[in-house]
Amino acid sequence: MDLFEYQGKQYFSKYGIPVSLGDIADTVDEAVAVADRIGYPVVVKAQVQVGGRGKAGGVKLASNHEEARLHATNILGLDIKGHVVHRLWIEHASEISREYYASFTLDRGAKAHLCMLSAKGGVDIEQVVEEDPEAIARLYINPLDGVARADLERLVVEAAIDEEARAGTVEILERLYTCYIEGDADLVEINPLILTPEGKVHALDAKVTLDDDAAFRHPEWEEFALSQEGDPREIMAREKGLNYVGLEGSVGIIANGAGLAMSTLDVVNQVGGSAANFLDCGGGADADLLADALEVINSDAAVKAILINIFGGIVRCDEVAKGVLIAIDRVGLTTPIVIRLDGTNAPLAREILAPHLSDRIIMETTMIGAARRAAEIANERSK
Repeated sequence: MDLFEYQGKQYFSKYGIPVSLGDIADTVDEAVAVADRIGYPVVVKAQVQVGGRGKAGGVKLASNHEEARLHATNILGLDIKGHVVHRLWIEHASEISREYYASFTLDRGAKAHLCMLSAKGGVDIEQVVEEDPEAIARLYINPLDGVARADLERLVVEAAIDEEARAGTVEILERLYTCYIEGDADLVEINPLILTPEGKVHALDAKVTLDDDAAFRHPEWEEFALSQEGDPREIMAREKGLNYVGLEGSVGIIANGAGLAMSTLDVVNQVGGSAANFLDCGGGADADLLADALEVINSDAAVKAILINIFGGIVRCDEVAKGVLIAIDRVGLTTPIVIRLDGTNAPLAREILAPHLSDRIIMETTMIGAARRAAEIANERSK
C-alpha cells in the first residue's frame, strides 16, 4: 500500500524523523486557513500517488494569503497523469542549502535490507542511477543483525554527504531504519533529504510503501486504506479478497495458482493476444469465488474475451465446471468465455460443460489452444 506524501510524513513523525510543519486541506478555504496558521511562505502541494507533480503545476510556492488562494484554486481538481487532485498538503517553506537522497528497502536477490544514500537528491533516483551510478552509496543489512551506527557513519562519508550534514543524516537514517522495520514497510524514501542554512537536516518529502501482509498488526492502517487511489478494478478485487492485478490488454484471465496465472499471461502474449489482468483464484475455485472473479473482469470494458484456465489438483475440475456455469448465470455475462480444465476429474468436467457450449461458452483441451482461441476472439471483437 503506497501512502500519500502527507501520510508518509505523518508516519515519519511517529518515529522522530523531522518534517516540515504542515497540514492537509480538501478545499480552497481550508488551504488558505492552514497557510495563514503556519505562516508564509508556504508550499501548496498536490496529493496524488504519481511523480512529476512539480512539472505538472501541482507544487507551488505561496508568499502570501492571495497567492495561497490562487494556487489552491488552480491545483485542486488538476489532472496529473490521470490522477485528479482532491487533497492538498500545505507546508511551511524550507530554506535549502543541499539536497540528498535516502531510502531503505528489501533487496530480495541479496536477501538483505538495502540502504541507499546519495548526495544527489531532489531528482528521480532512476536518473541518478543512469547518469552517475557511482553517486549512490549502498549498505546491505542482515535482517538478523540490524544496522550499526558505525556502518551508517561510514556510509555518509562514502556518499559524499557534506560534513556539516553527516551527524544529522546518520541520526535520520537510524530513525528511518526503525520506521522501516517496526513500521512494516516495503520502502521508505526521502527525496530530498535537505540541509538547511542553519545546519539542520530534515525530510522535505516522504515516500512510504507498507507491507500489506503485515496489516493484521496495524489496525490503524485502515484509515490509510480508505484513502487509497488506484485502479477501480483492483479496488473491487481487493474488496472481494482476490489476487488481482489490472493490465491493459483485452483478454481477461482467471487461473488457479500464481504460477499458472503467470504462464497463462505468457501464452496469451505468445499467440498474439494481450492480457487484461492477472487473477489467481487460488485453490478453492467454487461458484462464489468464480462469480466474484467474473464480476471484476466483467467490469473492465476493455475485456473482449475471458480465459478460464484451471488445473485440478486438490480442486476437482467437475466442481469447477459446475461453479463456472452457476457463476456465469449469476453475473449475467455477455463476453465470450474460453474454458480449459485439466487434472482431477477433467473428463467429467467436460461432460458437464458439453450441453452448454456455444459461441459464448467455448471449451478447449490445451492451454495454448485456449489462449489462441481467446486471443482470436478478443482481437476480432476489438476491431
